[in-house]
This record gives sequence, C-alpha cells and structure tokens, in this order.
Amino acid sequence: MDKQEWKALELADILLLDRTNELAEPDMLYAFALDELLCRSTGKGGPSICHIWRHPRGFVMGLKDSRLPGAAEAERYLQSQGWSTAVRNSGGAAVPLDLGVINISLIMPKASVDSFHFHNDFERMYGLISEALKETGRQVDKGEIRGAYCPGEYDLSINGYKFCGIAQRRQTHAFIVQAFIVAEGTGQERTKQVREFYEQAGHGADSLDYPAVTNESTASLQELTNLGETAGQAFVRAIKQVITSQQTEDGLAAAQEKLVLPTHEQILAMSKVLRERYAIQE
Repeated sequence: MDKQEWKALELADILLLDRTNELAEPDMLYAFALDELLCRSTGKGGPSICHIWRHPRGFVMGLKDSRLPGAAEAERYLQSQGWSTAVRNSGGAAVPLDLGVINISLIMPKASVDSFHFHNDFERMYGLISEALKETGRQVDKGEIRGAYCPGEYDLSINGYKFCGIAQRRQTHAFIVQAFIVAEGTGQERTKQVREFYEQAGHGADSLDYPAVTNESTASLQELTNLGETAGQAFVRAIKQVITSQQTEDGLAAAQEKLVLPTHEQILAMSKVLRERYAIQE
C-alpha cells in the first residue's frame, strides 16, 4: 500500500493511546468502557483515537454467546479459574485475552448520522494491520477462516491461519472498530480454551448456534512471522510507526487541543453500566 492509498485511511489527526503496559485494572471491561466513553467524546467533536491495550487474563463473549443455555455456568467456571469475563457490546463471538494478545480500537467520527459504510471502517483496520506487518514479508489476507473462533468476513490470516478478528461498535456520531491480534504463544492454546467454553455454554443448544472451533485454524504472529518471542512488542511498535508516519503537525496539534480523557471514576461507572446492560440472563 503506497503513501497515496494511505491518505484514504484518515490517520493524519489520530491520537495514540498506548495502554499495553497498564495492567493493574483487574476488570477486562474497563478497556471497553474506556472505548465507549472515548467514542462518545469523538462523536461530540473530540479527536480520533487509536487505543492499544492488553489484559492478562480475560474472556470476552459476544451477545449471541451470552444467550447459549450454559453460558452462565460457563462464565462462573471461567471466573473460578481466575478469568475476568464480560459480554461486549460490539459484534463478534468468544475471544480469550492474555498478555500475548494485542487489542486495537480505532475510534473515529462518522461522516454523517446515517452513515452505514462499515466496510470502509473495517478496511481501514485491515490496511493499518497489513502495513504494520509489511516488513515481515508475509501477505495478510482477509476472509473468514473455517474453524477459527470469533469467525467473520474480516478474519485476517497468514498462510491460511487466522491471527486477527475485527468487530465494530457504532454510536450515533462516531464508531469503534476493534481488533484482537494473537501475537505471542500458540493459536492452539486459544482454540482449546474457546472450544471448552462452547462445549459447556452450548450444552443443549443446536450446534449451529455457535462456532465449531478447530485446532488447525488459528496461529500467532510469533508462529507465522519472523517477529520472534516478543512479537507483541514488535507489532505494537510497527502499528505506532505507521500511525506516526501519517500524522501531520497541524492535525496532531488540533487533535490534542480537543482531547478530554475520561476520569478513572467515569470509566468504572461505565463499566458497571455495560456489565448490567449485557449481563447473562439465567
């Protein structure tokens, strides 16, 4: 992707918020609550933001997952094993998070209130991740990977193995495109976790109600590229390099003037709202 094509990604005035080393908050939903508040701010004239984060031990479920007959029991089991759990308000299905998984949120204003061109927003994330991995020499493909967890049209893969899934959350005046990137460790350990969740949560449901997850579907950047054991750090550096190379001095100054970060208390309050709103019903 050449520089001319990158102009269409509208990164000139986007701010970077790197929280990959902020690991003290035990509730995984904290990051989603922060996204929600930042998106509201962006919709009211605030800046576009690229939020990068990790969580040491989280398991996020999709809305459809939360309606499976054994979802509540499966969630309790995960919590008993030390997992922070949550149902997210964006699309997608179950995803395990750990320190080897990098999460990226692109938070940007909608062109208009009735804008439904979400494919363009997915393409922006695909372009960003593809460019960040360009130096590895690996081609990043898009399209659903059979047997992968959280399957979708915008699965990103290398050599047929999914390493990234993309979901979105749209508000009235702004949107969030969220991506999880399996950077370190193995894909098989994550597929095993998700398959065990569905075996419990999906007990008594039609098998078509949840993804059929297989081992040979998902791999990490550590396994698929030459980034090595610190693939997560290398990938975050590459994402930040792509964005900073596109930022302009004027765009950055204007964005920083408009930035108002929510307080810790506001984020905790939003976490509570989201947890209550999307709680699993028994």
